[in-house]
Amino acid sequence: MQAINITVVQTTLHWENIDLNLEHFTKKLAPIEQTDLIILPEMFTTGFSMQPEKLAKESSEKGLAWMQAMAKSKNGAVTGSLMFEDNGTYYNSLLFVLPDGTYQRYNKRHLFSLAEENQHYTRGHERLVVDYKGWKICPLICFDLRFPVFSRNNVNYDLLIYVANWPEKRHYAWQQLLKARAIENQSYVIACNRLGEDGNGIPHKGGSAIINYVGEEIGFDKDDNIFQFNLNKESLIQFRNDFPFLNEQDLFEIK
Repeated sequence: MQAINITVVQTTLHWENIDLNLEHFTKKLAPIEQTDLIILPEMFTTGFSMQPEKLAKESSEKGLAWMQAMAKSKNGAVTGSLMFEDNGTYYNSLLFVLPDGTYQRYNKRHLFSLAEENQHYTRGHERLVVDYKGWKICPLICFDLRFPVFSRNNVNYDLLIYVANWPEKRHYAWQQLLKARAIENQSYVIACNRLGEDGNGIPHKGGSAIINYVGEEIGFDKDDNIFQFNLNKESLIQFRNDFPFLNEQDLFEIK
């Protein structure tokens, strides 16, 4: 059964500087010759900025074009979130871009009100599940991690992704919630967080991780680094067959 090679980019971001961030990620990814999926942090073109009126148009146009070019050059999908303008409305949007340039989009549902994200961006409603290379992938954004109902595995996905700008002072919660999402959903979880201090003076310590369906960390990093890992779907399916807990989920709908 097909494995998938994941590339996670944990690094610092240049505050509200789209061109410099895209140049930075181009250099970081230059050594990568072969991968199936590249994962970038939340708002990788700007940092977690509340200036979409100023930056979203440029971010969405340049960011999408760069992701399409990178996906084509690496012959693998690229995902991450950025400011996105859609007919004058602003979103924190995750794009899942394929090598042929097509893409799917998820608009962040849970906006972080403590940073007034809800005052600058419009929340999304629909979850995205991507079928890619024999895997069902559910990508979500940062604060979504705190809401297990929205991420519950009622569609038999294999891989749950969180891209984030998760701050250092809540790092313990980050670690525990990632493991909880993996265990309760019997799914691989991949988390990509940023490093460094943002333009508001908030520090981030990374903690990007790959966690298996048992809740064990099988790959992690604390440094400014790129790390790759192969995930095996056969062992996941065998574990679910041995422990079919997902069949016992409560049935309800999210409004």
